[in-house]
Amino acid sequence: MRAHRLIWPLPALLSWALGWALFALLRSIGAPLAVAIAAAVALGAALSVVGGTPWRRIFIAAGFPLSLAASGVAAGLPAWGWLLPLALLALVYPLNAWRDAPLFPTPVGALDGLAKLAPLAPRARILDAGCGLGDGLRELHREYPDAALHGLEWSWPLRLLCAWRCGFSTVRRGDIWAADWSGCDLVYVFQRPESMDRAAARATREMKAGAWLVSLEFDAPGFAPTKVIECADGRRLWLYRVPFRARPAAPG
Repeated sequence: MRAHRLIWPLPALLSWALGWALFALLRSIGAPLAVAIAAAVALGAALSVVGGTPWRRIFIAAGFPLSLAASGVAAGLPAWGWLLPLALLALVYPLNAWRDAPLFPTPVGALDGLAKLAPLAPRARILDAGCGLGDGLRELHREYPDAALHGLEWSWPLRLLCAWRCGFSTVRRGDIWAADWSGCDLVYVFQRPESMDRAAARATREMKAGAWLVSLEFDAPGFAPTKVIECADGRRLWLYRVPFRARPAAPG
């Protein structure tokens, strides 16, 4: 584990504490109970990005509503009122989003130098597959200001917020695994290790020769990267150019 990351379960404990702090603040200024709960639940959902695995993200997101229910503080909330935080979580993180990466924001500066190592023609088509709130699109725009940027996001609230933040790009709601990658000159992903086999298979099957698959932090098993960038925060940016090259077998 890298030094800049908090040791589990500190991220969960801090996220739950912040949820309670926001809840208490809103109640202290007279906010309705349902509004205070919804705001705290939304904060927990946003902070769940610090969880390194799907289960940890679930624990972080569900921590506040579960602890609130156990505390009895919300005893005045009717039974149907608990549907509000559950619906909010379902909207932000639909079921299939948990199978991939619900929300992994691309750090500022993580893609520095990408355009030099993977040069593209003006108006090249770039897809951020799983764009979340648009942090990756913003970094891609800094590197490729003349490119035709596209974002794809399954969660419609995140898609709306991303489109608002990234007016320079086209953002739509959709499944990254059902979308057509064949017209893309570069596909950027910041998923999780378990998704990289699938991403590499899609790229090798659909993308044209000379196109790029770029992955932040996680490599594509079985394939040799064309280039690798060491990011300032210790992560790696893995660049693969179609057709992919098989990774040499380890000496036995």
